[in-house]
Amino acid sequence: MSRKTVRVTMAQALVRYLCNQFTEIDGERLPLFAGVFGIFGHGNVTCLSEALESVQDQLPTWRGQNEQSMALAAIAFAKAKRRRQLMVAATSIGPGAANMVTAAGTAHANRLPVLLIAGDTFANRIPDPVLQQVEHFSDPTVTVNDAFKSVTRYWDRIVLPEQIISSLPQAIATMLDPADCGPAFIGLAQDAQEVAFDYPAAFFEPAVWSIPRPRADRTRLVEAAALLQAAKRPLIISGGGVRYSSAEEKVAEFAVKRGIPIVETIAGKGAMTHNHPAHAGPIGIVGSTSANALAGEADVILAIGTRLQDFTTGSWTVFQQDAKFISINAARFDAVKHRALAVVGDALETVIELDEALGDWKADPALLPKAQSLFADWNKLLDQHQAVTNGPIPTYAQVVGIVNETSKPNDTLIAAAGGTPGEVTKGWRVKNPNTFDCEFGFSCMGYEIAAGWGHAMAKAGNGTPIVMIGDGTYMMMNSDIYSTVLTGHKMIVVVCDNGGYAVINRLQQFKGVPGFNNLIKDCRVKEPFAVDFVKHAESMGALARRCESLADLKTAMEWAQTTDRTTVITLVTDAHAWVPGDADWDVGVPEVSERKSVQKARADQEKIRQKQRVGV
Repeated sequence: MSRKTVRVTMAQALVRYLCNQFTEIDGERLPLFAGVFGIFGHGNVTCLSEALESVQDQLPTWRGQNEQSMALAAIAFAKAKRRRQLMVAATSIGPGAANMVTAAGTAHANRLPVLLIAGDTFANRIPDPVLQQVEHFSDPTVTVNDAFKSVTRYWDRIVLPEQIISSLPQAIATMLDPADCGPAFIGLAQDAQEVAFDYPAAFFEPAVWSIPRPRADRTRLVEAAALLQAAKRPLIISGGGVRYSSAEEKVAEFAVKRGIPIVETIAGKGAMTHNHPAHAGPIGIVGSTSANALAGEADVILAIGTRLQDFTTGSWTVFQQDAKFISINAARFDAVKHRALAVVGDALETVIELDEALGDWKADPALLPKAQSLFADWNKLLDQHQAVTNGPIPTYAQVVGIVNETSKPNDTLIAAAGGTPGEVTKGWRVKNPNTFDCEFGFSCMGYEIAAGWGHAMAKAGNGTPIVMIGDGTYMMMNSDIYSTVLTGHKMIVVVCDNGGYAVINRLQQFKGVPGFNNLIKDCRVKEPFAVDFVKHAESMGALARRCESLADLKTAMEWAQTTDRTTVITLVTDAHAWVPGDADWDVGVPEVSERKSVQKARADQEKIRQKQRVGV
């Protein structure tokens, strides 16, 4: 019996395979790969692009302006789709591939899927050294693409056409596994891309992928229920895994039923609305006084879908030393942290089963009202900081308040590095679930505008992405303003111009170092001057407006909601006024210095470290 085969090149086979992978979202069958972000070069333009061009109506290719930013857009798309639909980012070998390493790190730290495909050198080595080949003298197999090994969950280099038959399914399975989820990288040797091979026809049969929901061990569920039933002051920490598991409603229902307050991580913020009765605010360094007060008193913490990053835990200073942790997480690595009772499983299914195991138990009936009272006090503090005044320079808090007020319920707020994450995590009041994206796992400067493009694609007109960004990050990566105008994917970009890297200047001075090389005025420059962000944005085809006051900002935001393309709003903001926090952060401070200010900061840092809960 003869086996049916299809003779195509390796690049053509790869693309055909991707076109035949599907997913189901809310009962609707959709392509698993919604599209490709691509910048072509000599390592992928003659073979991979030929294959992509022939299927552009089925698998659309979008040309980026920068390899890093297009991969970041792909990451944001996957986040908006809650890891159920993916994008591909494709580059040539050399600097194009290297530019994507930062994006790979962002996806890896945030447990987000993206398929990264880069050209590679020649497997036969006959034309070596080829253009952009770095050449390691002791190992000729090493190329730029080896840099991805440290920042991807799956890595492969294809040097024979038949290798994709086993590699591609493994890459997809990794990206869709809630425990191992992250970026997958595949390098394509230039000569392997061109080779024709008789692929089994079965390789191209349509396949529908689903996200597995691993169940927790029954013994661990019983232990978790017993530990929770013995708690006097339990607390739920809701992380990003709650959103990716679509467990928002069940976790919120569980919290109300059991009388346990919920606090949120940065990645978890937006799983519920701001005014939900169980919501007590964001926790940690950029968190609320309400959440941190509850964390400081909690004796049992139910951590759901969080990797417990230092900004969540206040570098492990916000909890009591003897507090007990129950960690529900699909990833064993995260579940076992800090001597937690590890309940390894899907967030949605595990919370349902834990609820069943608890019987009639409820927390102290005074606990939830206390949390609501603390959260009300926090909201009053926010109101004070966000109140509109006639001061000469608006604060970040005031800007956040107005942008929040003028946003529509389905608009998604996007932020990442700098001072914006702290201000929006504290001050953004979520109107609808899953309308908040603050990338702070990698704190990647440059994520914001690229992510706006990805969210605009994913939302398909159901709300507008609103990007809040500082002038420093805007200068680092802004070219996807042009991309969104070209492709018709609208977003609103609010640029807070505070004269440089203001929040890191704040940290620098707080730890005793004089302002140096952060604010533009403190840098080695001939004469400081501000960028005209309006003209810059307009030159890329966007609409833009400069605001001189908070009243101008409100008017501009209302106008931006009516425009037909990406719209950029800019205003000068205070570089020194921030909503205060009450959690500590462990950072390095010189042990020896002649500066009195640094000596004091070092002494303060040692006090912080004395409060830390040391994990295992």
